[in-house]
Amino acid sequence: MKCRILCLCLFSCALLPTRAAPQSIPAVPTTPTSLPATAPAATSTRFIVRNPAGLASIQQLCLTLGCNVTGGIDGSLGKLFLVTAPSGIDPNAFLQTLRSQPGVTNAELDALLRVMQSTAPAAPSGLWDSTPVNYFGTTVWHGYVAQPAGAIVRLPDTQSAFNATGAGIVADIDTGVDPNHPVLQPVLLPGYDFIRNQPIGSEMSDFTGAPPPPNSTNIARVNQSTAAVLDQSTAAVLDGGPQYGAFGHGTMVAGIIHLVAPTAQIMPLKAFQADGTGYLSDILRAIYFAVQNGANIINMSFSLPTYSGEMAKAAKFAVHHQVICVASAGNDGKEEMVYPAGLASVMGVGSTANDDTRSTFSNYGDELVWLAAPGEGLITTYPFGTYAAGWGTSFSTPMVSGAAALLLSISANCNESCAEKSVANAVPLSSDLGNGRLDLYQAVSYIRRSLSSP
Repeated sequence: MKCRILCLCLFSCALLPTRAAPQSIPAVPTTPTSLPATAPAATSTRFIVRNPAGLASIQQLCLTLGCNVTGGIDGSLGKLFLVTAPSGIDPNAFLQTLRSQPGVTNAELDALLRVMQSTAPAAPSGLWDSTPVNYFGTTVWHGYVAQPAGAIVRLPDTQSAFNATGAGIVADIDTGVDPNHPVLQPVLLPGYDFIRNQPIGSEMSDFTGAPPPPNSTNIARVNQSTAAVLDQSTAAVLDGGPQYGAFGHGTMVAGIIHLVAPTAQIMPLKAFQADGTGYLSDILRAIYFAVQNGANIINMSFSLPTYSGEMAKAAKFAVHHQVICVASAGNDGKEEMVYPAGLASVMGVGSTANDDTRSTFSNYGDELVWLAAPGEGLITTYPFGTYAAGWGTSFSTPMVSGAAALLLSISANCNESCAEKSVANAVPLSSDLGNGRLDLYQAVSYIRRSLSSP
């Protein structure tokens, strides 16, 4: 999927908020897993297999077929497993063999998805507006809180009129988040790293270089990308190369959630590596983890080009447990279906320019897009306590996830249906952008009216 992104990170202590010492953050229970700390070797082929009879049954099946049960995917449910088979097999033939086994109700290939690099547009002027201001107890740049996107969706009006600043937990399934970013640190939960199978959903464990010099005035330009999974991704800090093709993406998404809902908590769930690759099985593990560990909203700023039955099941499981699911519509600039945005249980989000026209890169279509939000030149947080600007449906999506958190601050029982109806009170645009462009004031007004009506 073609997408556009730029990060310009200003590495200057004089311009950045003072770095706070690492703070303790509330503990979030983690679901034990038998998955290995590293991905299986390239000589194995990976399969996602559903066997309701549980672990013993799938292990017995693998004794017969010569495969290996790597671990569970659905947490405490114990019905979905990652299975590997030796190299040299025909994956499609083995997939059919798995599907034909007694007790197996579904099997899918566990594809590894990647991003690729290209060029970047120019940065918005607000990225250099480094005047420090207080934003709900945290020092941030003025350019971050005063950017055009906030005014377009009527964020200041909504905060002042309704005292709506966000509630609940937003799970951010992505590359992880910088846990020491001074803007995000007060609202971050530990989360989980599904790449390394360890607590703390940090993307900083992927970065092996030295941090930017604290007194430098260097500007690191981060590339645009064409993505199969992440609709937007960043390139390396200080030209670190393709191994950092998506580094910073999760921190950027979290920053936009925080902008819209500054008092909501954020749970970083790392399912993608810094190069932009991620297995479907890790995405599924993250969804089940989010639901089983108290998330109220799941932000999915990525898309899959093909339908996955297990992705659909995971999304239904989330919605059944009162979790609001939001996903990006993708950036091919086409009327096409991508997932999970195309699922009935998920709100798909397209991107608009600041003049309320559809972004040229945004996918569209009333079957895919529930509504749109600004997604061009959004200024947001980036690792090392810096800021960045990004383009794409990856960044319009967390605006809607933040909107859902605002709704939770009005009604703690707001679920997917409630959120859909509320944000559907949007600014009408073309029919191919669903209900129109996000208007936070109208969305919150709607839910308040709903609560007061008999």
